[in-house]
Parts: sequence; C-alpha cells; structure tokens
Amino acid sequence: MDTPDFDPSKAMPGAADADAGEPDAGERIAKRLARAGLCSRRDAERWITDGRVAVNGTTLDSPACVVRSGDVVQVDGKVIPEPEPARLWRYYKPSGLVTTARDEKGRTTVFERLPPDMPRVISVGRLDLTTEGLLLLTNDGELARFLELPATGWTRRYRVRVFGEVNEVKLAELAKGPTIDGVKYGPIEAVLDRIQGRNAWLTVSLKEGKNREIRKVMEALDLQVNRLIRVAYGPFQLGKLEESAVEEVPKRVVREQVSRFFTGADPAEEGKAKGAGKTAAAKAAKSESAGAEGAKGRSAAPAKASKPRDAKAGWAKAEPKAASDRRGPAKPASGGYASGKAASSKPAPNKPDGKPAGKPGTLTLKGGRPGGGKPGPKPRGGGASSEGGGRGPERTRADRRR
Repeated sequence: MDTPDFDPSKAMPGAADADAGEPDAGERIAKRLARAGLCSRRDAERWITDGRVAVNGTTLDSPACVVRSGDVVQVDGKVIPEPEPARLWRYYKPSGLVTTARDEKGRTTVFERLPPDMPRVISVGRLDLTTEGLLLLTNDGELARFLELPATGWTRRYRVRVFGEVNEVKLAELAKGPTIDGVKYGPIEAVLDRIQGRNAWLTVSLKEGKNREIRKVMEALDLQVNRLIRVAYGPFQLGKLEESAVEEVPKRVVREQVSRFFTGADPAEEGKAKGAGKTAAAKAAKSESAGAEGAKGRSAAPAKASKPRDAKAGWAKAEPKAASDRRGPAKPASGGYASGKAASSKPAPNKPDGKPAGKPGTLTLKGGRPGGGKPGPKPRGGGASSEGGGRGPERTRADRRR
C-alpha cells in the first residue's frame, strides 16, 4: 500500500507521555510515529527502510531504535510536533469509498471526503468498498491498534440486507463459529428481523473483522448481500449520524469507554483478572451468607429494627415483586451505557421490612409471653391480675372468714 507524503501541519499526535507511561523509559520509533497518527507501525517500519525517518539528525536504517523525551524526530526532513491528547471521531462512511490513504486504482478514499478542517487521522479497522456505516477515526495510531485488537472484546454489529431464502436454523448454527473454505471464523450471532419481498433484513454481530467475513458467510448460506451497514463498534453507535457526516467523540467519553488504553492495561490479562475477582467475590458472599445463617440459628434475641437504606441518587429503587428483581437498574454512563451496581434494598437477615423478628401482629413483652397467649398463675395478693381475662378481684382468706 502506498503511503502519503508527510505534512507536519496535519500531524496530530496521540496520548501524552503521561498517559503512555514514564517518558524517560522511551518507546520504539515505529510506535512513536504511529502515536503521532502518521501511519501504522508496519508503514513506519517501511518508511525507516526507505530512509525517510531521522532522529536527532541521524537517518535511521533500522526500526530497532528507542526515542525518549526531547529527541527530535523527522519524517522527510520535517519535525513531527509534540504529543497531544488522543482524539476519536464517528464517521458515516458512504458506499463506494475505499478505506485507505491512497488507492492504486485511483478510487476515491474516505480521507479525501473528510472536512478540510479535520486533522490528519487514520481509521480504526476498515470497511469494504460497498459497505457503509460507522467508521471510527483517530489521530493516534496506537489507539487505533488497541481498538482493533480481538482481545478488547468489542462487538461489531451490522444491519444486513440479503437476497434469497433465509433458513433460521442455519443462522442459529453460526453461533458455533463456521468454517468456510478452510477458514475458521469466530461465533456469529445472526437474527432475522423481517422479510421484504425476495429480500430479508438481518442483524449480525461478531467480535472479529476478517476480510469480507459477513459476505462470505452469507454466500455459504446461499444468500447474496446487497446492502451492508455497520451500526455499532463496541460502545460507539452510528445513531442518527447522516451519511458522510463526521462527529468528534467528547474526550471525557473517550476516556470513560477506552480507559484501559490510557492506563496501559492489557485487555486479555484484564479479562482474566476480572474473572478471578468475580470468583473470589462469589466465594466471599457465600461464606458471609453462611455465617449470617449460623448466627441467626444461635441467637434467640430479636433483631433490632433498621431503617431501610436509601438508593443512591439517580438509581432506580428495587422492585419488591420478585426476589430476582430486587436490584434496580444501574445508572447509565455517558452514551447510555450502564456502569456500577445498584444499591441493594434486600432486607438484612432476620429483619424483614425493618421489623423485629417474630410472628406478624404480635407484641413481644420483656421477660413475658406475647399478648394473647396462655394466662400465667393467679396472684395470691389482692388486686387485679394483669392476665385475668376480665374477672373481678379475688377475695382474700380474711374476707371469706368475715
């Protein structure tokens, strides 16, 4: 693939050194060029081989070079600017544009159709010539690489119009991960939405992006794709974006949704740690529950009434109808994606609805039986019995002798 000439006025570097790690530790020259949004790491290595890259006035002949803060990096004799924060855009790619910087066949590229005030950007992955819909653009090559990794676990969702007879049983089998022409594909979720004459609309979701994957899979099912629209890439949605429109994602949203990139976390390792954390939390909860049940069996004293804990502001309170529905929905984060856990409104053990333990409708008296029980022994002295059941005062022996 041909690479464009370097224009320093349109080079917008990626995340600052403070986000990428300790500046003095340095980074490989190919990574530095990629973070600057100039090219991919592979293209950077090609530029170095072609003698286009120099560091501190020395032309490089090998990508095995580490640059540090203060080093002057040049491409084609022009100094690349200092790093700036990474940025991300949503773009509605029309059908008929190629997702490359330059096309050897002379076809129009998406970058030639971008607004003139856009900085230099690269795409996160690619969309085929006749595919339309959401294409993410960024000024940071390392961010683009991070978002493309399968380990990130982000789902790509498409609306697909096909020609032919749809077999829903075969669609369901795609969830196992089909093998077509010797190529193994990951699990694919395909759902029939509606039939429109000889055509049908499907929603297809997958977590990888092999070349022309959806078209090849549909062809194996005797279906011809005549329209393909990407509507989501992970948490980022096409939404109501119009064709050819481009819109920058707010920096706050980028940091929230791609926080692992800025912290330097590895998606695969983070997934393992998260799974281990869930297992440990489940064991701890089970142990705590068992301890509470044991304490309940040993204690005869009624539990103290406690005031129900208020739900966190902005969170839905628990629905009392079903035990499985006692946790309210989480407060949505930016972009409509839920985060965190709702405060529990489940009563504490032995404290239903904040009342002391005991039979409903009874009153527990200190040191005595509940009201309405079997009367106690009659008092020998004068006066009315507290549990006499409405009888008059008993006469003493002296009264009877009189």
